[in-house]
Amino acid sequence: MSIITISSEHQYDVVIGNDWLSELISSIAKYDRVAIFYPQSQKELIPKISVENELHYFPLPDGESAKSAKTLAQMWDWMGAAGFTRSDLVVAIGGGTVTDAAGFLSATWLRGIDWIAIPTTLAGMVDASVGGKTGINSDYGKNLIGAFHSPRKVIIDSKWLKTLSSRDIAAGLAEVIKTGFIGDQSILDLMQNFELERDRNNYELLNELIEKSVTVKAGVVSSDFKESFAREVLNYGHTLGHAVERHCKYTLRHGEAVAIGLVFAAHLSQIHCGLNEKIVQQHIELLEKVGLPTTYDQAALPELQALMSIDKKSRGNTLRFVGISGVGKTQRIEGLSTEQVADAYEKIAR
Repeated sequence: MSIITISSEHQYDVVIGNDWLSELISSIAKYDRVAIFYPQSQKELIPKISVENELHYFPLPDGESAKSAKTLAQMWDWMGAAGFTRSDLVVAIGGGTVTDAAGFLSATWLRGIDWIAIPTTLAGMVDASVGGKTGINSDYGKNLIGAFHSPRKVIIDSKWLKTLSSRDIAAGLAEVIKTGFIGDQSILDLMQNFELERDRNNYELLNELIEKSVTVKAGVVSSDFKESFAREVLNYGHTLGHAVERHCKYTLRHGEAVAIGLVFAAHLSQIHCGLNEKIVQQHIELLEKVGLPTTYDQAALPELQALMSIDKKSRGNTLRFVGISGVGKTQRIEGLSTEQVADAYEKIAR
């Protein structure tokens, strides 16, 4: 077991490698009521816990439907009907959609109550559950409605990964690879030898990748909780990635869309930050090695431009991208014309 401490509006621990159920039981003892939110598809995997607390189990829709205003309103009603107060607790067990939605519920119910995240996907373990960003989607974009509200604890048990398809694990690896390029060469070295079908049940290796990725994110979040400057580096690949998700109506996994965004960001970085061609190719090789997409429809660019213009990372009429000049050397790319964006997009278009 390893523990990574994050400093935000309060300190909290990310516990990696311990049994999630025993860790949860020891963590909820001081609360009277506990609301456990989980995806409907995982109902059979959520045991009925025998404790003295008053427990309430609430299933959420699978996928992005969990992050809708309609679902959030239903969650508020459940909390009200069960009489939840500020001394009670929310537990989110699931992928990033569940931790995002339940975290935002926790931020808004009575202006903020405690919550614990138990991510069950690789993307959730290395990204969505860590950092205190919570939110839901709007009809106009992904994660446009949200709040910064950190959990009291994140419990990561990589044995959840055995419940996932190889496609879902690969999607999570996009976020792992991202943290390598923005902050830790050793992640890229490990991924160079990673074979998805051979290593998907290698929990020692997966825990090492998770710990390294969370450590990168923890360092960034602890220095800039509310994304005033430094935290924007975590958006590497996400400006186009979020637009791709919206454009394809979420038929691609988040990590698959981010993989496309990472290659686009690498080409953008080569043009505007002087990134070496070898590192651009390394993006493509590592992502394709685990079966992730690296190209997107050429005809989609006008719609993607429009979607990126209302991304939460934009300022006024200015698109903002994160670029790198080398591994671990991040910088902003701002003020690009539509022609300059198109030049980089041409390199990933099919």
